[in-house]
Amino acid sequence: MQNRSDASQAQIGTKAGSSRLRALFEVLAASVKLGLTSFGGPIAHLGYFHEEYVRKRKWLDDRSYADLVALCQFLPGPASSQVGIGIGVIRAGLAGGIVAWLGFTLPSVFALVLFAMFVQQFDIGDAGWVHGLKIAAVAIVAQAVIGMGHKLANGRSRATIAAASAAVALMWQNAFSQIAIIAAAGLLGAALYRSSSTEPPSLLHVSIGKRTAAGCLFLFAGLLIALPLLRQIWPAAELAWFDSYYRAGSLVFGGGHVVLPMLESETVSAGWVGKDAFLAGYGAAQAVPGPLFTFASYLGAVSGGLGGALIATAAIFLPAFLLVVGSLPFWSSLRNSRRFQGALAGINAAVVGILLAALYNPLWTTTVRTSADFALAALLFLLLHIWKSPPWAVVAAGALGGSLIYTIA
Repeated sequence: MQNRSDASQAQIGTKAGSSRLRALFEVLAASVKLGLTSFGGPIAHLGYFHEEYVRKRKWLDDRSYADLVALCQFLPGPASSQVGIGIGVIRAGLAGGIVAWLGFTLPSVFALVLFAMFVQQFDIGDAGWVHGLKIAAVAIVAQAVIGMGHKLANGRSRATIAAASAAVALMWQNAFSQIAIIAAAGLLGAALYRSSSTEPPSLLHVSIGKRTAAGCLFLFAGLLIALPLLRQIWPAAELAWFDSYYRAGSLVFGGGHVVLPMLESETVSAGWVGKDAFLAGYGAAQAVPGPLFTFASYLGAVSGGLGGALIATAAIFLPAFLLVVGSLPFWSSLRNSRRFQGALAGINAAVVGILLAALYNPLWTTTVRTSADFALAALLFLLLHIWKSPPWAVVAAGALGGSLIYTIA
């Protein structure tokens, strides 16, 4: 009888292990696909993520996705990467978060390290296909705004919150404006919707204990304090690199382009990277998919070869990982509170407004400059929204269309 029980438990354990492994492979496949096709910067990435994880794979619903986006907007670091890490953690635990980050990040890292080593002499900033990729990002974000708006900014009051958030985001642009908008929307939502009969949020299964989460937050703060001190005691180049990139990943809100001034201060001013090399790498970073924070991989490769690239990549993304893993278990508990659900209703509407503002500026204002650009954007949106074409096909069509526009012009 004991042997039969042991055999049954072994079969259950084997099935559970197989299920976890399958979930990890699913996360890896989805994140690699996004890492190879997600052009257009952090706001566009949120559109790609929504299409892949919410609409296609249905790993989260719209409310849970918007809640996760709101959390990552509060945290310093690369918001889109943090959303991807959070989805990986929710889907497949701590290992899922690591796999999601690796899949989304490594394609960009490889491309930018190759740029640093071999093709810095080419000017790709004005290439037609690069412009076409930016137009594709416009279509992707427009799709995300419409999809999230229908579910998260419906009704007069929520639509008003979304529109007001978009207006404020456009007129007041700095590193802390999004945090202030989300905080104000949360307070307004708590007052307006706390007694409304909203559906309870879907369960977010986070297989990380609060003790582990608290340890991650403690490690995040400890490294932020300890690294500058260790750098003074042990003036090794590798430690200096790790400290600078870790600080850049820890103290920048908004992610994406916001990190560039700090990276320039840390690398160019220190003499690690020349001004021309910095600008060449910035142009290259615009042409590759994935998070813009991998610009640090390029800078690390310029100053320290492959070893420098590895240090820079690990250091700038480590704060994002520690903050997401440290925050998710507490966030999952908070969102079950009725008062907090009201706050999230307001926050979700604000997230739609912020996404709408980003669709206009910088995406639309810097990308759709001619009637041909508008025609291509409309065609790509038609392919995505009406014909339900996969995002990678829309990206490829955008690159081809951009090249044709530049050839004709």
